Amino acid sequence: MPSRLAIFGSHEQKTIAQLERCAAAEDGARAVLCADGHLGYSMPIGGVVGYHRFISPSGVGYDIACGNLAARTDLRASDIGDWTRLAAEIQRSISFGIGRKNNDPVSDHPVFDRIAASPSLQQRQLLQLARDQLGTVGSGNHYVDLLEDENERVWIGVHFGSRGFGHRTATGFMRIAQGGSWESGRAEGDMESPPLLLPLARPSGQDYFEAMTIAGEYAYAGRELVVERVRQILGATIVDSVHNHHNFAWKETHGGDPLVVVRKGATPAFPGQRGFVGGSMGDVSVILEGIDSAASRTALYSTVHGAGRVMSRTQAAGRVQRRTGKVIKPGLVDWQSAQRQVREFGAVLRGGGPDEAPEVYRPLDSVLSAHAGTIRVLHRLKPRAVVMAGRNELDPYKD
Repeated sequence: MPSRLAIFGSHEQKTIAQLERCAAAEDGARAVLCADGHLGYSMPIGGVVGYHRFISPSGVGYDIACGNLAARTDLRASDIGDWTRLAAEIQRSISFGIGRKNNDPVSDHPVFDRIAASPSLQQRQLLQLARDQLGTVGSGNHYVDLLEDENERVWIGVHFGSRGFGHRTATGFMRIAQGGSWESGRAEGDMESPPLLLPLARPSGQDYFEAMTIAGEYAYAGRELVVERVRQILGATIVDSVHNHHNFAWKETHGGDPLVVVRKGATPAFPGQRGFVGGSMGDVSVILEGIDSAASRTALYSTVHGAGRVMSRTQAAGRVQRRTGKVIKPGLVDWQSAQRQVREFGAVLRGGGPDEAPEVYRPLDSVLSAHAGTIRVLHRLKPRAVVMAGRNELDPYKD
């Protein structure tokens, strides 16, 4: 195993092999596999690679700037009269699901000006899509939560990324990295594909870095808008917030070595930097912060972004013919039992499906413990209301 590859927790060999391929693409690259890691497309989820000369569109993935925002309110759990009513109001007020437009579209936002000035003509042409979808949440493992911390304070937590705008941006640049054009080509290929790289010194790499940055600003804006809408529903005041991407690339210096650090499903955790990391719908989430240590430096100041899947979506939910509803292959998850488990944990659930059941994920504490000495947990947040897209929605973003 390369000495410049650090592994936290235990993983399948296929997952480790994915990261090894990504690191082997450049001499001297550094790589980390976080404890919530599992197979992804080309690069594993939970993977971190530091390149000197390249940026990797397949490493960042399709959902550019997917990330988390947690906002602490001035409310206490005892101030909430009816969690069920609030969950239903969130479900009505916010657009969840694949390809959805915002039912209450945003007429103006500074991020629209950024998109209109993108160095990529094709990204500029996505402006109307960006306008339509800003403030929508999507499907898969994306959510809006109400949570209660150890002091009974109420937090709003959201998880999603740059929606169709980021997905199309990623697809276009992956095609370019394969030698095609934005409009034509295969994009990234299958799970075992080698990483797609763009040289930072060339216009394609520079344009991707800027387009990725714009998609990041779009994702930040979307999460902030959704939290603001939930704040209005609660009638609360926001008193603190923690906001971070976990599918992104940053220019950083580690041990005097300038790197482009690509994190796919991994949270930046520099000393004193806080992050919001979500568990499953039947588990706690946490606010954590990075600390300085030899292990932290080895980890390129990176940590988990969630609990990590132990079961694929198809394994969990089975396969159903969408047109007829006929079960082609049964899943392993008893969804009624999973919903009961969430209720017994104390959370109201709206939406979701067997592919997001608690048993599909590792216990969050188990992956956090694998990163002991690199992070400290500041707050533990228990879900009280979990709102997601319904089980018939598919996640198009893969990562």
